[in-house]
Amino acid sequence: MRGDTCRRAASVWTVVGVCLGALVVTGCAAPKPKLSSRLPQAGSSGAKAPSGAGGTYKVGKPYQVAGVWYVPKEDPTYNRVGTASWYGAQFHAKATANGEVFDMDALTAAHTTLPLPSLVEVTNLENGRKVIVRVNDRGPFVGDRIIDMSRAAARELGFEAKGLAKVRVRYVGRAPLGGGGDPGVRRAEAPASLPPAPIPYTQIARAPAPPPAPLRTPEPPLEAPAADPAASYRIQAGAFGDRVNAERAVSRLAHAGQAVIESTSGGLYRVVLEAGADEGHAWMVRDQVASAGFADARVIHPY
Repeated sequence: MRGDTCRRAASVWTVVGVCLGALVVTGCAAPKPKLSSRLPQAGSSGAKAPSGAGGTYKVGKPYQVAGVWYVPKEDPTYNRVGTASWYGAQFHAKATANGEVFDMDALTAAHTTLPLPSLVEVTNLENGRKVIVRVNDRGPFVGDRIIDMSRAAARELGFEAKGLAKVRVRYVGRAPLGGGGDPGVRRAEAPASLPPAPIPYTQIARAPAPPPAPLRTPEPPLEAPAADPAASYRIQAGAFGDRVNAERAVSRLAHAGQAVIESTSGGLYRVVLEAGADEGHAWMVRDQVASAGFADARVIHPY
């Protein structure tokens, strides 16, 4: 009887040992890592360090992410419109692509090809706010996004809650090493006030009608006077080989502003509208022109 009891006890401990071994093996099995929108950085850690610590200046060699090749380079003329996103706690206090330490509460950003570190001006085309930030990381590698902002930068531009925004990114120049002390980094600027809306036609007092004038042939629209190209943004609605078509376009765009016709050396007639000195307002005028049926309308930048 005693021998049976001992054998049963030994069997129980054998089963317990097998179960414990299975738990250890299961606990060691790690889930597969997910594809990140950032480049993995060697030696990155969660240790807190001042923003910009250990950073170096670099342009970098061509690299590939998810089957797409990126070619870093100096590009002083970089000026693009696209989608911006933001990143924060997941990468906070970890190494950036040039060896600095990412601080989600600093005005920084990630870009796929611009030199590191550099300064760029980012304008939120949905609300007109703009900010200059320090680019010290690589990314984003998702869809058609062109820049990944820190949480603080997204907050300054007013899209932290929304997550994405249509922006313009313009290269300003190289940033000095050292991170937070960049003299060029500045917080968001409020959009310039828009011009007052025109008074509705029905509210304009009318003078007594003069006696009818003799009928005459309608005069074509006046040619645009020579304008200072550095004064403001302009919107080109289209270019036409026939002046009659250009005149029709001017009539269709009366709601968007004063459209004029410019003759080109190639024999074309361009229909353009003045949009003022504020870039955000210029893009709003461009959208109005596009909604009138001119899908290829574009913003002409001051020289």
